[in-house]
Amino acid sequence: MEIDWRIDEHLRIRSLTPQDAETVFALVDSNRDRLRPWMPWEPTTRGPADTRAFIEGSRRSSTDADANGLLVDGTIVGTMGLRVDALANAGEIGFWIAADHEGRGSVTRAAERFLAFSFDERGLHRVSLLAAVSNARSRAVAGRLGMREEGILRGAERVHDGYHDLVVHAILEPEWRARNA
Repeated sequence: MEIDWRIDEHLRIRSLTPQDAETVFALVDSNRDRLRPWMPWEPTTRGPADTRAFIEGSRRSSTDADANGLLVDGTIVGTMGLRVDALANAGEIGFWIAADHEGRGSVTRAAERFLAFSFDERGLHRVSLLAAVSNARSRAVAGRLGMREEGILRGAERVHDGYHDLVVHAILEPEWRARNA
């Protein structure tokens, strides 16, 4: 599935291609210290080939809309994706953005578009966002999206220095409709 969404005059979301691997890897590498505490994939992303493998694997998925670039004025500044559990008719969004683009609302606006896609185009019933208890920025995005905190998964995510407890945030399709009515 190819995605190419213009969010506003500066922000665009598009499916990454294998040709983007070096650019995305360089962005990961330059943001490694800030990604390390939160992203379990950070230690295994050691070169452009690792990024290319992720992009290619994502593009082969028949259900997921993963490996999408967040572009500001044409420059990739982060990624966002949706993983879908077809049996549960549910999805989970995930994202990261470079430090120098943080705090501008780009992630929230992009995630809103992913929720619209999830409910309006994919017909999903539920979309979740999982974030470490101490990841205040990601948890704030969930709040701005109207997601409810549902609980904590203890020791659910392995990162470089141990395990994180994850807060489960979710929104159901009727809640999304009511919020956007």
